Amino acid sequence: MSVHTPDRPSAQWMADTGPAPVRLLLAGVEGEANELVGARASGFPLELVIVDPSATVDSSVLSGAAAAVVQVNADDKTSVARFEQLAKGPVPLIAAAYEPPMALVRALVRAGAHDVIPLPIDAEELETALDPIRRMVSEQGPRQRAGQHKIVAVIKSEGGVGATALLGQLATRFAADEAAVGRQACLIDLDVQFGDAAVQLGLHPKLTFSDLIDAGKRLDGGLMRSIAVQDSSGLHVIAAPRDIMPLESLNSDQLLSIVDLATDEFGTVFIDLPANWTNWSLSLLARADLVLMVTQLRVSSLHRARRQLDLLASQDLDQLDVRIVLNRTEKGLFRTLGPADAERVLRRPIAFTVANDHQTMSMAIDRGVPIAEVKRKCALGKDIDTLEQGVTAALGLEH
Repeated sequence: MSVHTPDRPSAQWMADTGPAPVRLLLAGVEGEANELVGARASGFPLELVIVDPSATVDSSVLSGAAAAVVQVNADDKTSVARFEQLAKGPVPLIAAAYEPPMALVRALVRAGAHDVIPLPIDAEELETALDPIRRMVSEQGPRQRAGQHKIVAVIKSEGGVGATALLGQLATRFAADEAAVGRQACLIDLDVQFGDAAVQLGLHPKLTFSDLIDAGKRLDGGLMRSIAVQDSSGLHVIAAPRDIMPLESLNSDQLLSIVDLATDEFGTVFIDLPANWTNWSLSLLARADLVLMVTQLRVSSLHRARRQLDLLASQDLDQLDVRIVLNRTEKGLFRTLGPADAERVLRRPIAFTVANDHQTMSMAIDRGVPIAEVKRKCALGKDIDTLEQGVTAALGLEH
């Protein structure tokens, strides 16, 4: 590992032969990181730029690098802001911090960090963090931040509100519209204990999400496509595991790497998250461009939704673009609650309402088809069309 100081002209320290380096912007080298001197990690040569974590650095310090590891001080807003600014550039970043609190990890991931590793740097942890970037660089070059790389996360106030059924119908309509303009979409069912998004769409894939996990470092775009099954709309679906998978058996690094690969491969990725919160589901949520909170016009469901929103605020995720979807809404005169009541409870505007048409939705699920094949014109279909158009607009996409 070469050691450099940032006040020297960049021409004196930029690598000009061999593979592009990974540049480490650290206050110094200590602990096991000393073993990295003169070494490589995940095939990359390493260069150390000694710089205070709060010092301002020009983005040119990353010029020519395949990736960079940037030290961040958790209690220093200037240090965090520096990372956020550097993350706007094209070079993939890994954040490094001493005992980073979970709130900081999520903030850094939201800013664009591919991973967050603890200091002092451990050679094995650095290797693991850089491996997805190595694969990305070798296959596709630096990560694209194009507009079509989008993540839509679906969360629910509680189980049984019809979020998965709604997501399936939404995603298939979205995928069909994307296909018309030469783009793709993918749905990943991350309800690893009770997910049935694929089944509801009439799909019975041989491979599932658990095969992505089992692939480990062998996972690439080609393997991901072989695991995904394609719906008639063009939607690629990665099904939930057949066997119940303990939520704690997954970690944020695994999931973020998989979702990043999915966005590179397919463009827009819909994620169906489990009802129970985990550190990895919160970390994934931090990466989302749009969050759909599905709830119902029932007192208990609305109050549970309010608690979910409070949780997001407590985890510094209250800046996420969360749109409230009222599912199974009765629109007659005899309803006991209305959207205005929901807004008072949630202290947020209602973005979308979806009509209650249990019979049509149930028939579509039983047959594994879009609801348009069950009933061509109905209030439910019209509301899902409106939802799809709203999601498209929120993502800045044109159909």
